[in-house]
Amino acid sequence: MTLDTETPDPAGQSDVPFDTALSERYLVYAMSTITARSLPDVRDGLKPVHRRLLWAMRLLRLDPASGYKKCARVVGDVIGKYHPHGDQSVYDAMVRLAQTFALRYPLVDGQGNFGNIDGDNAAAYRYTEARLTQVAIDLMDGLDENATDFRLTYNGEEEEPELFPGLFPNLLANGAAGIAVGMATSIPPHNAAELINAAVALIDQPQADVLDYVSGPDFPTGGVVVDSPAAIRESYVTGRGSFRVRAKIEKVTEKGGGWHLLVTEIPYGVQKGKLIEAIAELINDKKLPILGDVRDESADDLRIILEPRSRTVSAEDLMNSLYRLSDLEIRVPLNLNVLDALHTPRVMSLHEALTQWLAHQFIVLQRKSQHRLDKIGDRLEIVAGYITAFLNLDRVIEIIRTEDEPKPIMMAEFELTDRQAEAILNMRLRSLRRLEEMELRKEQAALEKEKGELELLLSSDARQRTRMKRDLGKLLVRYGQDTPLGARRTAITEAGPTREIPLEAMIEREPITVILSQRGWIRAMKGHVELASAETLKFKEGDGPLYAFHAQTTDKILLAADNGRFYTLGGDKLPGGRGFGEPVRLMIDLEGERTIVALMPAVASQKLLLAASDGRGFIVNVSDVIAETRKGKQVVTPRAGARLKIVRRVGTEDDTIAAIGDNRKMLVFPITEVAELARGQGVQLQRYRDGGLSDAISFRMADGLSWAMGGESGRTRTETDLSPWRAARGAAGRMPPTGFPRDNRF
Repeated sequence: MTLDTETPDPAGQSDVPFDTALSERYLVYAMSTITARSLPDVRDGLKPVHRRLLWAMRLLRLDPASGYKKCARVVGDVIGKYHPHGDQSVYDAMVRLAQTFALRYPLVDGQGNFGNIDGDNAAAYRYTEARLTQVAIDLMDGLDENATDFRLTYNGEEEEPELFPGLFPNLLANGAAGIAVGMATSIPPHNAAELINAAVALIDQPQADVLDYVSGPDFPTGGVVVDSPAAIRESYVTGRGSFRVRAKIEKVTEKGGGWHLLVTEIPYGVQKGKLIEAIAELINDKKLPILGDVRDESADDLRIILEPRSRTVSAEDLMNSLYRLSDLEIRVPLNLNVLDALHTPRVMSLHEALTQWLAHQFIVLQRKSQHRLDKIGDRLEIVAGYITAFLNLDRVIEIIRTEDEPKPIMMAEFELTDRQAEAILNMRLRSLRRLEEMELRKEQAALEKEKGELELLLSSDARQRTRMKRDLGKLLVRYGQDTPLGARRTAITEAGPTREIPLEAMIEREPITVILSQRGWIRAMKGHVELASAETLKFKEGDGPLYAFHAQTTDKILLAADNGRFYTLGGDKLPGGRGFGEPVRLMIDLEGERTIVALMPAVASQKLLLAASDGRGFIVNVSDVIAETRKGKQVVTPRAGARLKIVRRVGTEDDTIAAIGDNRKMLVFPITEVAELARGQGVQLQRYRDGGLSDAISFRMADGLSWAMGGESGRTRTETDLSPWRAARGAAGRMPPTGFPRDNRF
């Protein structure tokens, strides 16, 4: 449809494309949301609604020393005079300013129900009362000293400050959060003492590293930031990132050997009630079977009790599982998106935000100094007039008594200004004392001195920097880390990411005795029985014990076959100790003609010495031989005709290996000559003309080499001087010491 161009448009209408009109209007709305609602100002860290709330409370004289007033009164003044928005949204903003678990340094001192960390809402504003805190007073300091500009309110009837000039670093100390159109902000709270120390450093060294002073966020609810220093630095340098925050949990040992976990601090922004409900659901849904119960014993302090299902559960595994599955660990985002001094939204680094705040404080210092200088000039003018009147008191009195218009005559005769003459005419008779003249001269001298100091201050950048450091030092007395309010609450402790919940963490830890018979039948008896009694245990006819050792149901059991393949069995999945057990070949794919050469609990931190019958071998980490499938893992690949023969644990302090062959020749060499591999054939440990390897072992040279004497004595013999057998790896060796076992086994 086209309009008739000859017909004038009705008043107030224009012919523009719909998309153009829509985009223009939406842009105006978006900019209004960004600059006047959602983003804080870098200079005072406040959004307009917070600034207007505090300003209205100041006009109501709700300072910390006065009584409380109903929040309804404050909200009414705010929405009636300054902020024409919904009363509930304004009250919600006021409630947040008073919540000690939401703001690190609360700006409102509330009386009544202002909500709690459980997530309960505050009472209606007709019931609650409030006044300002000292922090808010510090933030507004200078409003009466022309330290900032004022503007008319939305209806033009009142004035309100464009921003607060106080020295308190509110933006970073209390943080901010907001969602605008196309952008958002999220700034966690920080420790004011650290921020002040960083600002003092920036005064003399503008390029100083602020992270030498600011260690990380400081949340009102405490907790632990577990990010690495490098990750924290990256977030602060770019202005974007996140912080991994955990609850503060400690293990408490009970009488009788039991234990439980005690949570005394939870991550920032997490509601305690919902957190406990979520943990209870984990128990009910059996997603965390090692957790038995959760209880809330909080009063004034926070106490959440987490009880394990059994005292044998690993506390570390339980905490790790809770961190993964609940809000006991969260990520707090950092998006330092703020309005700069020109009201332009942009993301700043921590250094830039502190620098801009500091630049604003120097402007405030100059404006306050100039304001005081103007006041001194006005007062000096009046004082000079008073002194002139005292010096000519009789004549002044005569003029006042005899003249109808004494003011112009005094101004002409004594060279007074209009303000001076007016002040003299308004003097009280009681002021016409000699003592008053002395006081005036003393005041004049003091004002002249202060005026000179202020003029020097305004003319010298160095003096302004010194004054700023002094003022920040005074502020540090109130917010220092040795004060109850300023003490750091959040710890910074680096911790690795939470692991996948290990399978054994879901298993109740119980002692077992693992027994493998010579024919390959395996079983696990409850408890740690005497291993000597394994010889007398019941076996099938013609069968007997091959391996027997103590373990736990949470252990992984390593089984090695002579073909070099390793298998892993779960301690909790072994057949019970009643009867003969079950053939181990039903649990793993072990070839029928293969024999078992080792069975032991797997300790991931340990190492094993592996050697084949041809004398080749290597060292392997236990973690590299664990296999989770029935087929196992091929670790050793023996050469044709050879087979895996030796699987021995390597001690953490072992520095030497001894090998002996079927030809009864022994060789001793450093352990460093043996390769450490994940799989393969390895290196030649000992060379033979006839036969092959009989045994190999690792030991500590300083302790010597020991072996059993044999017989029923149970005695052992130790050979400390092994120099005759020391040689390079791969040598043939020589006959062992006198008394060495005839079976050639260590």
